Amino acid sequence: MPDRNDALALLHEWVETEGLRKHMYAVEAAVRFYARKMGADEEVWGLAGLLHDLDWEKHPDVHPMEGVEALKRGGYPEEVIHAVLSHRPEYTGVEPETDLDRVLYACDEISGLIHAACLMRPNGIDDIKPKSVVKKLKDKAFAAGVDREQVARGIELIGLDRSEHIQNVIEGMREAGEVLGIRGEDLQKD
Repeated sequence: MPDRNDALALLHEWVETEGLRKHMYAVEAAVRFYARKMGADEEVWGLAGLLHDLDWEKHPDVHPMEGVEALKRGGYPEEVIHAVLSHRPEYTGVEPETDLDRVLYACDEISGLIHAACLMRPNGIDDIKPKSVVKKLKDKAFAAGVDREQVARGIELIGLDRSEHIQNVIEGMREAGEVLGIRGEDLQKD
């Protein structure tokens, strides 16, 4: 099975935009958090989070199909491939079925909103609370590219209270705060 180093090499081969890379790192961090919380295989789940948007930059019109083909060629587990397919069911016809599928779907859009909210705060992710994220979620002009319907469906799929899910994603992203550039000390340098 490919490991995280293999996945990073693949990501860097396919994705040039730093913003998209950071999104993929954020989703990976959140999905890994859930894997630990749920007693799942953190490495496998992490691969799905890290590579879910592999082809978004090069092939947005057929996303995630080109990325899935690359994952198949690379020998990634079926569990990862299914999760990547199910995070875009409106295009693939593959609905989220497994815990990994539901977690990936639920972490994808909300991580983008949390990342944007962190950039607006002097302390970044260091002290952000779900209440602040919910306020931004309700403001449709803030991080307008975040699909609020997908956020709501993800929370429904995962079966947690909205604030609990947001707190979990924050905790996961906090662990990757340095890489994401959203710690207070990182933001105060700029």
